[in-house]
Amino acid sequence: MTTDVVAVLGRGLVDPAAPAIWTDDLGLTRGDGCFEGCRVRRSEGTVVVDDLELHLDRMASSARGLDIAFDRAAWQTLVESSVSEWDRARPADEEASLKLVLTRGREGGQAPTGLASVSRIAAGVLAARREGVDVVTLARGVGSDSFADCPWLLGGVKTLSYALNMAAQREARRRGADDAIFVSTDGRVLEAPTAAVAWVNDTRVTTVPPGGNGILASISAERLLRVLGSCGFTTTQDQATVRDLLAAEAVILVSSVRGPVLVRSIDGQELAATERGTQVVSASQELLHFQPGQPGSPVQDW
Repeated sequence: MTTDVVAVLGRGLVDPAAPAIWTDDLGLTRGDGCFEGCRVRRSEGTVVVDDLELHLDRMASSARGLDIAFDRAAWQTLVESSVSEWDRARPADEEASLKLVLTRGREGGQAPTGLASVSRIAAGVLAARREGVDVVTLARGVGSDSFADCPWLLGGVKTLSYALNMAAQREARRRGADDAIFVSTDGRVLEAPTAAVAWVNDTRVTTVPPGGNGILASISAERLLRVLGSCGFTTTQDQATVRDLLAAEAVILVSSVRGPVLVRSIDGQELAATERGTQVVSASQELLHFQPGQPGSPVQDW
């Protein structure tokens, strides 16, 4: 992934090749901060940041959970300048990834650190959209209600402490898969390291509800349910086991930049996605602008 644009809160645009953070910043030394990842795309000559207001809402919520000041107006200005610079510098690109990072700032300092960066979409992301992914299930080491009434555990906060998530993806690759799905100690499906889990049965699409399980309230999952609900699907949130996923017509991982992608196998067991399930994934990508519309879209047939 190549970073094309960098902007710093209070400074504005900076050289992407120049240092932008102090070595004693608590986000670097202790992972004390939060972040958001958004997709930037061109739509009818206009640059759009998908669900920007919702991402800023969630970042503000994460900042409150960490007791870090969050100046929404300043962040909106930072996003606008970053996206405008990407529009100027990369006019041929159709999409990019926008990352917003907020830390507690320097050790002993008075102000938080804020960074915005715009990067090109990685080739692996595009391949996953086209081809789907193989996943393994991994124990998360927590129960499905371990975070209930324990705000200090930072359940649902999108912190910078993603080392465990990255370790899970490395373990998935060691096992010959592309990604992972976390499972609680009591056998409940949670989320993927960087995505939400959804599954399709007939005309029903379901995702895992956040709450005492500590998973992130997924903006992309909510968006998926919203757009499919408008097409006549029944959309719900419910608990599930791995067995439920294996029995589904299709299993989907959905995230802000990668979009909805089809899960081909779980723990080496190939999923027999039905024609309807495969159509749901394809049409979801189309409706959410992750691929161009195709003639004869199945949407009208649901």
